Amino acid sequence: MRQTESTHPILSPLSMGERGALRSEVAGAEFGGEGSRSRAPLPTLRSTPLLGLLPLAALALIGCEDPDDMDRLAATHDVAAGAEVMAPDGIEPLSGPSFAQAQEAGAAEIHVLYVASSGFAGTDDTGRLTGVTVELLREFGRFVESEYGVDVSVRFQEEEHWPTFYQRVRYSEGGVFGIGNVTITEPRRSELNFSPPYLDNIAILMTHEDVPELASMEEIPETFGDLTGLMYTGTLHETRMEDLRDRYFPDMPTMTISTNDQLVGAVASGDGYFGYIDVYNYWRAVEQGEPLRRHAVGDDASEQFGIIMPHSSDWSEPMEAFFQRDGGLTGSQWYRDLLEEHLGEALASLLQGEGS
Repeated sequence: MRQTESTHPILSPLSMGERGALRSEVAGAEFGGEGSRSRAPLPTLRSTPLLGLLPLAALALIGCEDPDDMDRLAATHDVAAGAEVMAPDGIEPLSGPSFAQAQEAGAAEIHVLYVASSGFAGTDDTGRLTGVTVELLREFGRFVESEYGVDVSVRFQEEEHWPTFYQRVRYSEGGVFGIGNVTITEPRRSELNFSPPYLDNIAILMTHEDVPELASMEEIPETFGDLTGLMYTGTLHETRMEDLRDRYFPDMPTMTISTNDQLVGAVASGDGYFGYIDVYNYWRAVEQGEPLRRHAVGDDASEQFGIIMPHSSDWSEPMEAFFQRDGGLTGSQWYRDLLEEHLGEALASLLQGEGS
């Protein structure tokens, strides 16, 4: 199996100085709105690869989660050559061979779009792209070669903006895959093909560590009364924050963000923010010494992540077979070793339902 990577830049690490600058930018981003306490969006930052594990901390790195309202975007140009569905303006779909074409030719180059995330998709100390989901796709290529006799070449391409990543895969055709820790939901199954789930997720409600821990969600108006809710555009975290506002905190001031770096940087700044984050990003951030607090009463453990493909893709057939091999891929020792290698033993156990 051959592997190639695009020339798209890999997200580079943030230095301590840059993280300090973020906190200064957060502090200076406020503005007064008529009848509200809204704040200006934060600047986009680079993602930071993180290693290791500890009790729970904050420097998140992934545009992770899928958009709820992508259908609102106007369809203005063709998905790919010969495709009838139109892609939204500014979206550049990809085109790869169908699985049937790959079998006929005995070879195929598949395209994998990814959103950088520490432990899941990022570069190691040697500059090599690796991580749980990257290695899953490489292993998938080897599986197709051994089981179907198709020589698979995997081409990875980074997409920094999560909603764009989602849309590009959605409007692509053939052998195109997306790894961005996309939550599997029934509405999204009408837009995309999903692999079987490769990981369970817990969404965590977090604040700065100086905020007292909530005993119940009903305490939010009093305990979070001086805080601003961070709305991660186009994700289920944004939906969670909207639900929290509607049910418990009608007067909640909000600020829009677009990356996990912004989310963690704002909350860790101590300037009065809170929001939802995926457990692995929270864990790694706290491990790096970020002053964050998890409010367990706000946990949402109802999610599973899957690899995404265009809705018409026939590559779902070998993908299903890949996940079913040897009695179940995610229950295998190979997969457990993969999680521990890239996430660490403690976080691997947590994500596989063995810890809390």
